[in-house]
Amino acid sequence: MDGSRRSVEVSPLQSDGVLSGFLLSGRWPDDLVEWSRVLALAVRVAAVPGLLPATTVFRVCEDPLDDPVPAVGVVVAEGTLVGPDALEPGSISPPVPLGLLVLHPPAATVPSVPDHEVASGCILLPGLPHLGLDHRASWVEADVRGTVTRLVNRGDLDPWSDADTAALSVLLAA
Repeated sequence: MDGSRRSVEVSPLQSDGVLSGFLLSGRWPDDLVEWSRVLALAVRVAAVPGLLPATTVFRVCEDPLDDPVPAVGVVVAEGTLVGPDALEPGSISPPVPLGLLVLHPPAATVPSVPDHEVASGCILLPGLPHLGLDHRASWVEADVRGTVTRLVNRGDLDPWSDADTAALSVLLAA
């Protein structure tokens, strides 16, 4: 990789002490591997006690911002995945976002490493299979110290093969 290339910068956003999204600056992630790095940072933030009270869905928006700081886009909270105020099927209105993330706080995560408290998350980058563009996804588990205990990337994904990607797909279904 060219050392002079700008990096993807991620800054967490909060509102009233709750994680409300992430600001992306520098440049846009190029591929699933770079999106998995963004997800790993997001999961580490979600592991901070009290910052993410419930499993939450976030929309990836490629909306350049200039104020208050230059940004290439945002990842903004859409709502919870479970509970009385949960998002309903088809509630992610068009246009279809470039990606959807779901973050699970430690209380809602069954860790892959026993006796290790972690948060977890998944990003779904929806494709257009009928045009030859496959669905892609990444899954991460990490603790508040930044230790990643699980990271999986998959292309050519059947969204129904995993609970997180299936739930995110249902939110996109019209």
